[in-house]
Amino acid sequence: MHKIEAIIRPEKFEGVKEALGRFGIHGMTVTHVVGCGQQQGKTEVYRGTTYTIDLLPKVKVEIVLEDKYVDEVVAIIIRQARTGNIGDGKIFIYPIEDAFRIRTGERGPDAI
Repeated sequence: MHKIEAIIRPEKFEGVKEALGRFGIHGMTVTHVVGCGQQQGKTEVYRGTTYTIDLLPKVKVEIVLEDKYVDEVVAIIIRQARTGNIGDGKIFIYPIEDAFRIRTGERGPDAI
């Protein structure tokens, strides 16, 4: 099993979610986060005062799935989230040693 962690633009989330749903991925954890990277924020003027906003809003999508689906799911996320501009996000892949479903006690791939 692997965990895919994708940090994407908020406006791209619905498209990613719908495409993953069509593929059969319905279980995911979604967190609204802020971060900085190459995009380096932006500068705004409010009532004559200049503010630098370095931390920009992003959405973090976490999915645990069987190894055989990792490449296809990564390709779906990239296809849906890419704009071609700085700030499109990142995808991280982690190995998962084990998983348990608390309600039933199922373990491993059956738990996801």
